[in-house]
Amino acid sequence: MSVNVGEKAPDFKLYNTEKKEVSLSDFQGKNVVVLFFPLAFTGVCTTELCTMRDDISNYQDLNAEILAISVDSLFVLERFKADQNLNFPLLSDFNKVAATSYGALYEDFVLGMKHVAKRSAFVVDKEGTIKYAEVLESAGDLPNFSAIKETLSALN
Repeated sequence: MSVNVGEKAPDFKLYNTEKKEVSLSDFQGKNVVVLFFPLAFTGVCTTELCTMRDDISNYQDLNAEILAISVDSLFVLERFKADQNLNFPLLSDFNKVAATSYGALYEDFVLGMKHVAKRSAFVVDKEGTIKYAEVLESAGDLPNFSAIKETLSALN
């Protein structure tokens, strides 16, 4: 199962690194970039999230919030966020509910790991509709940041 452009974005309730519950519906009235990433502290994931960190002002100018989600525990994500100085929420989808509802879960990942979030990017508009969806089969690929920003730009 996967979600497509034009569909209602599945809501989720996940814990952030401050141990507070965050749901997509909390951001009603804002554009949201929902990023699923496989694992904290891995090379490509670090590159991806640091790219978003370094470009945060452009996303803010586009009236967008960023939510980055992985299956790591919130304790691991807390350390990762601090180590990389990330300036947006990291959410723990430890039970794989959100990744499953977005069709963003590897059945088999590397080194025998199963059920890890696929690197994916979704743009959800102020009404909760998906305006951009990219689910990458290769964890070595990065999302198309330009396309994400173009989508956000068109929403403003």
